[in-house]
Amino acid sequence: MMKQLVLLTLASILAGTFSPAFSAPFAGQGIMVGEVSPDSAFIQVRLTKSDKLVDGELPGVEGIVEFTIEEEGDPILVDAKAENDFIARATFTDLKPGTDYICKTRIGASSESLTAGPTATFRTNPGAEKEDSVSLVVVTGMNYAKFHGDSRIDLKQHLIENNTELPPHYEGPDKELGYPALEAILKMRPNHFVGTGDNVYYDTPDKPRAETTEELRKKWHEQFVQPRYRDLYAKVPTYWMIDDHDYRIDDGDNSGDYRPTPDEGRNMMLEQLPVAAQGNTDAKTYRTHRLNRDLQVWFPENRMYRDDNAKPDGPDKSIWGSEQKEWLKKTLSESDAKYKLLISPTPMIGPDDKRKTDNHTNIGGFRHERDEFFAWLKETGLDKKNFYIVCGDRHWQYHSVDSTGIEEFSCGALVDANARLGREPGDPASTDPDGLIKQPYMQNPASGGFLFIETIPGDTPKDSHLVFSWRDEHGEELYRTEK
Repeated sequence: MMKQLVLLTLASILAGTFSPAFSAPFAGQGIMVGEVSPDSAFIQVRLTKSDKLVDGELPGVEGIVEFTIEEEGDPILVDAKAENDFIARATFTDLKPGTDYICKTRIGASSESLTAGPTATFRTNPGAEKEDSVSLVVVTGMNYAKFHGDSRIDLKQHLIENNTELPPHYEGPDKELGYPALEAILKMRPNHFVGTGDNVYYDTPDKPRAETTEELRKKWHEQFVQPRYRDLYAKVPTYWMIDDHDYRIDDGDNSGDYRPTPDEGRNMMLEQLPVAAQGNTDAKTYRTHRLNRDLQVWFPENRMYRDDNAKPDGPDKSIWGSEQKEWLKKTLSESDAKYKLLISPTPMIGPDDKRKTDNHTNIGGFRHERDEFFAWLKETGLDKKNFYIVCGDRHWQYHSVDSTGIEEFSCGALVDANARLGREPGDPASTDPDGLIKQPYMQNPASGGFLFIETIPGDTPKDSHLVFSWRDEHGEELYRTEK
């Protein structure tokens, strides 16, 4: 058999018909499941020429991906095209609530040359009628350059923007596997992984920063090719938001004549992440999911609809925009879930650094909108009905209680080298110089990690509980609170 293969290859070369296209494609970034609901999910695979970085990049290749969920109809075949960065994304509907599924793939240069590709397992959400427990991990700050020790990072700029010197990069023998926290998350097997933004950093390093489509795509490639991501996403489905660093630049809004433009930032999100059907350029990036009887989550969009940061704060200045704000209030009012979580890319309580003006905590930022929203929560009584804010963006973990009684939980940076100490209530350099915020927990010392959230069902909603558990990058619990 080997002799015949060698002779066939030699004959092909002599005949001038041998081509590198003869090689089967890889799925170098594994498989990813997104936007799981009680009855649907998006599943994607990117076809690549290798399963490792080549000169810092993971080149793609055109081909076909066949997605199959047993007992759910015929396979779905999707072309992996250059215009979509060689990503093939399938949409599955009519799934059953609270059900475990296995999606198998086959990949190839054509439908006639398919071979086994990556496999994903996931569980659909139980939905409003079922009390089955649901868990999710919330993360932010997945800074590749800091973890791997990119020497081009500007140390002076880092000190100004992060209130701390650049922490040491990771030097463990398992460095090429990626972030240790991903392994800790996989061991916990949550039902969902929630990326709140800053999933990649277009502007780290800042000189040079990513600007062109090719440079932006490269940031996602180098991130998701890391083996610990591939292992995690094969078993844990995802929800995604973006923030400043994976939209445009640090604290960026929609002003300024530079790249990436707002359209480029939005298009990159829809291309790289399974938040909408492939090709749906009109998709709303703000949405809500009813996970089970007890829990509903909201994912707002905090970059695409905002007014300029420099605009004076007041009733006409908004992060959310009028349409999204109306949707948020309407869906919150309609929900009968016991627990309502607004999982926001940016904080609403903090405290944060005083120097900033890009979020709802910042003086001169978007406080008027925050205060109006909090007043509406109190007017409707939702502030007394287990409404909580979970936020990303900040590089430290905390549990804060606003003077209104509304609570906020910050997940902190996933990567140890991207973590810092936070601003305490009463700090003159904070957004709460008068110390009006109560803070049962703030992470100290600084470290990477994540927030684990789990519903504990009871016979009735009255008997159920919601657990918030902060972990370090090795999965060790640092603090917990139960509601």
